[in-house]
Amino acid sequence: MKKTIRFTLNGQTAEMEVNENESLLWSIRTHLNLTGTKFGCGIGLCGSCVVIVDDSPVRSCMVNADYVENSRVLTIEGLSNNGTLHPIQQAFVDHDALQCGFCTPGMIMNAYALLLENQEPGREDIINGMEDNLCRCGAHNRIIAAIQEAGSVMKGDI
Repeated sequence: MKKTIRFTLNGQTAEMEVNENESLLWSIRTHLNLTGTKFGCGIGLCGSCVVIVDDSPVRSCMVNADYVENSRVLTIEGLSNNGTLHPIQQAFVDHDALQCGFCTPGMIMNAYALLLENQEPGREDIINGMEDNLCRCGAHNRIIAAIQEAGSVMKGDI
């Protein structure tokens, strides 16, 4: 059975018709053509599919699309502003905190949510906050440095 849902996506009013048990991940990718959110494991373990729903990170492979009805959803595509990268995106570039790039959108979105809560996270805060996002390329130290720098930029220190 199909259902029409309405929500805010990347700052814009959005509407899509979804199947009853369709995941948010596949709805975003197929109905809205936003392919930055990646399918990794499909069981919520890798973090490649993280989007922000009402300022909290959500594994989009694990929730049905209707979960976001009347909510605010932010995907990696909505993080930049008029072609200017968000500080967390820029910090990932500056610190070369990506290699293959597959996990990067989920990493960035989870880091963004972490920085919404704490713009001055220590190394242990970042490790704990990012623990469930998996990077198989081994860029973990650069990811930590990028998140710390982005927090400083978001706070206004840099």
